[in-house]
Amino acid sequence: MKPDSSEIRWVDESPLTPAERSYLPLFIEGLTTTFRHLVSPKITVQFPEERHEFPDPIIYRGVHRLNRDEQGRVKCVACFLCATACPAHCIDIVAAPSPWPDREKYPVVFNIDMLRCIFCGMCEEACPVDAIELTSLYDLSGKSRDEMIFDKEKLLSVYDQTKDLEPPRWMRERDVLEDQTSDSATGET
Repeated sequence: MKPDSSEIRWVDESPLTPAERSYLPLFIEGLTTTFRHLVSPKITVQFPEERHEFPDPIIYRGVHRLNRDEQGRVKCVACFLCATACPAHCIDIVAAPSPWPDREKYPVVFNIDMLRCIFCGMCEEACPVDAIELTSLYDLSGKSRDEMIFDKEKLLSVYDQTKDLEPPRWMRERDVLEDQTSDSATGET
């Protein structure tokens, strides 16, 4: 399309008001925020003796885990959507034909390079079977680069550590549905 086409409608920017032209309102707003933080009460957590408590650990994006299904198998179906959605390209999956009849593939290798990960949660959102989730574990350290590459066994062990405090999404949704059906059966609102 050419710049002089009749289909293009040019929009002029509205002129700035005198308050918008001066930086005084923005300056005052910044000073107000700074002063508010200066006089607000401070919260100090003596880590590692004290653990920080999150208001809602379900929405915190910490260490990854691979979820297990009802039979204790890895829930991942090796669809590669998490690796495709990852902006840091830190997920590496090698798939093989599944020995179970309920899925076509499963991951033989599932690695996450935690040093490259930006903990954005895109892998969790992309997963169609809720196999990968981020937990509220935040103390992540290692002595070498190799320790910071989480393989399938390490990711499954994170699941075993956190499944009681933070149940997987599919279990939470199932429990909510069961509560709703039991409430409707008893006639409660």
